[in-house]
Amino acid sequence: MRIMIVDDEESMRHMLTILLEREGYECVAFADPVAALGALDASSAGEVDFILSDIKMPKLDGLGFLAELKKRGAEQTVIMMSAYGTIDSAIECLKLGAYDYVSKPFKTDEIVMALRKATERERLRRENRRLRREVTGKYGIENIITEDKSMREVLSLVEKVAGYSTTVLVTGESGTGKELVARALHYSGKRSGAPFVAVNCGAIPAPLLESELFGHVKGAFTDAHKSKDGLFKEADGGTIFLDEIGELPLELQVKLLRVLQESEVRRVGDTKAVKIETRVVAATVKDLRAETEKGAFREDLYYRLNVMEVAIPPLRDRPGDIELLTGFFIKRYSEKFSKPIDGITTEAVELLKEYVWPGNVRELENAIERAVILEDGKELSVTSLPMRCENRDSALGPGTGLSIKKAHTAIERELIKRALEKTGNNRTRAAELLEISHRALLYKIKEYGL
Repeated sequence: MRIMIVDDEESMRHMLTILLEREGYECVAFADPVAALGALDASSAGEVDFILSDIKMPKLDGLGFLAELKKRGAEQTVIMMSAYGTIDSAIECLKLGAYDYVSKPFKTDEIVMALRKATERERLRRENRRLRREVTGKYGIENIITEDKSMREVLSLVEKVAGYSTTVLVTGESGTGKELVARALHYSGKRSGAPFVAVNCGAIPAPLLESELFGHVKGAFTDAHKSKDGLFKEADGGTIFLDEIGELPLELQVKLLRVLQESEVRRVGDTKAVKIETRVVAATVKDLRAETEKGAFREDLYYRLNVMEVAIPPLRDRPGDIELLTGFFIKRYSEKFSKPIDGITTEAVELLKEYVWPGNVRELENAIERAVILEDGKELSVTSLPMRCENRDSALGPGTGLSIKKAHTAIERELIKRALEKTGNNRTRAAELLEISHRALLYKIKEYGL
C-alpha cells in the first residue's frame, strides 16, 4: 500500500515516513498540498492508496486540499491530522470526504490503527468494485445468447433504452428471460453501480405488499415494531424490477401510479412523502391491454408503465437458438457436475428442435441439466432427455390406442401440464387459461399426479 504524506513540517514528514515504512507501507511525502495535487495530476506520485494530510498549512489548507481532491474525483482514502483540532473542524473534514481525523500529538498506535481500518475499508471497496464489474459483465447485453433476428432486435432496443431513466415494460411468456433483459437494461446503463432490486408482485401476500414496496413507520400496524424503508427506497438511484406486475392489487396500482408520477414514496403510516430517483422496469406474462378492458388493471397505470415495451419472443419462434442455448447449457452443467460431456447427438438435437417448449428457455435449461445428470456417455442422447420431449406433436402419448377415454385423459393431462408450465405453477391463472374452476383444477392436479 502506498501513502502520500502532506505536511509542511519536515520533522513530521520524516517521523511519519519512518513509522509507516516500518509498518510495511510505501511512502511519498510533500511539503504542501499544491505540490501534492500536481503530483497526483501528473501521476508522478505513482499509484497512491491513502493520503495523510495536515490541516494547518500555508498556500492551501487541509480543507481546501480536501475540496480540490473531491472536485477531481479522487478515490484515495484520506485521513486528516491537526494540532488545533476541534469537533467542528473534524465534522467539516468528514463532510468533504475524509475517512478519519486524528488529533496531534498522536500516539504511534493511533495513526497505525487508523491506517489499518482504512486498509480494510480499501480492501472492501476494491472487492466491491471487482464484484460490480463481474455482475455487470454477467448481466450485460453481450452475454444474452442468441442468433435469432427478432431477439437481436430486442437486444438492440434494450441497448438504446438502457442509458435513459424511462419506464420499461417487458412482456413475454414465462421462462423467456424477462428478468435477464431487465438486468441487462440496468447493468448496461448509467445506473449499473447502483442497486438492482427485483420483486415478484405475485409472490408477496397482498396485505404485506404495500409495506414491502413503500416501507412503514413504527406502529403503523400490529407487527410494525420499528420503521422500515421499502424496496423502492432501497433501489433509490438504481432500478426496481416489478415482476408479474399484472398481479398487483387494484388498490396498490393507484399508489404505484402516484410514485411514477411524483417520484416519491410515502411509507405506511407516515404523514410525509420522500423523494426518490428509482427507475421502474415492469414485466408481465399477461396481456395488460386486455386486463384494462376487463377492469382488472388501471388504464392510466398501463400507459405509465408502457412508455417503452420490450416484447421477448417465445423460444418456439426462435428455433435457431435452441441448439445454441443447448450447447451453452451442456457446457455449464457438465462443468458444474464434473461430467465429461462435450456434445449432443444429431437425433437429440432434432428432438429438441421439434418440441414446442411451453416453458421456453427455463424449461430447456432444466431439461439439459437433467439430461447431463442422467447421461453416461460423452454426448447427450435421446434417452437422457425428458420423456415429454419425445412426443412433441402428440398430445395423446403412447399407449392410448384408439380409446377415446384414454385419449381424452392424455390430452387433458397435457393441457393442464402446459398451463401450469406457462404460468409458472400459478394455479389460479392456469385455471383461467384452461377455462375451468380453481377447485376443478386442484382435483385434476391430484388425479394426474402433477
